Amino acid sequence: RGERPDLLLLDVMMPGLDGFEVCRRIKSSQELADIPVLLLTSLESPDDEEYGLSIGAEDFIQKPYSPPVVLARVNNHLRLARASRQLRDRNDNLERLVAERTREILTQAEELVRSKQAVIASQDATITALCSLTEVRDNETGGHIRRTQNYVRVLAQALVDHPRFRHELNDETIDLMFRSAPLHDVGKVAIPDAILLKSGKLTPEEWEIMRRHPTYGRDALAQAEAELGDQGSSFLRYAREIAHCHHEKWDGSGYPQGLRGDEIPISARLMAVADVYDALISRRPYKQPYTHQEAIALIQEGRGGHFDPDIVDVLIGLADTCRDIANRYRDDDGDEAI
Repeated sequence: RGERPDLLLLDVMMPGLDGFEVCRRIKSSQELADIPVLLLTSLESPDDEEYGLSIGAEDFIQKPYSPPVVLARVNNHLRLARASRQLRDRNDNLERLVAERTREILTQAEELVRSKQAVIASQDATITALCSLTEVRDNETGGHIRRTQNYVRVLAQALVDHPRFRHELNDETIDLMFRSAPLHDVGKVAIPDAILLKSGKLTPEEWEIMRRHPTYGRDALAQAEAELGDQGSSFLRYAREIAHCHHEKWDGSGYPQGLRGDEIPISARLMAVADVYDALISRRPYKQPYTHQEAIALIQEGRGGHFDPDIVDVLIGLADTCRDIANRYRDDDGDEAI
């Protein structure tokens, strides 16, 4: 095998294989198809020229020919072939670069997913540890935690497109609120057992101490955020809001700050409805559970007073869903489904 030619000049009229057949075979070869072929012929029929071009010849030169003209055409086709090869090489290089970059991006994306999953797992472990600490000291159950976080999620999901809430609610923030809701009473770890575990009614002095648990919770979570180095944007932001503000009331009569209306963070407004609904339907040492219908009616009475009216409206619309959640995660203490 000799060197690969840059260009071929073929006489159409040749013994054995004619120029047309040689050209056709060259153009049907993947390795040779890009070699320019110029056909030389004394044939004058337009059909012959049309056929030669149709099988891939780059040019058709009639005999008798002028050598300077042939040389000019050869040079033109060589330049064109060279430019085509360069363009093809650049395209091939570009495709390789795109393929390599795509692989790099996919690899980075996979690493980010793994990293994000690791971060989420770490966050969940932190929240779980704090929740476990709360459960050890509080007489409220793990079922209460699971129920309230699920109430928060379904209420938030129903408000995603609401004009008052859509600026903050999306899949990511709802997921953070869902994961943060179990920390709503984390501040109770700082309340003395004699008060926290008391089965009877609290005295005014004891009640004043109990009312400090939102502030204790806020302070503990804020300190954790500060350790993370991104206070205000960390995954604990909603946990801090919920812990501090879930006892605030829409009309400003709540505690610890007496916030009113939209001054109360959305996460805490959602938690307030979820927490009270579950407290009403749950058995406590100091009370019997209310029925589902009674609990919904009492929350409706608090619409615009204790609770954000739009959240109450959503709760009423999702009453059956909330009852299903309550039954799915009910406490294993012999209580029947509500």
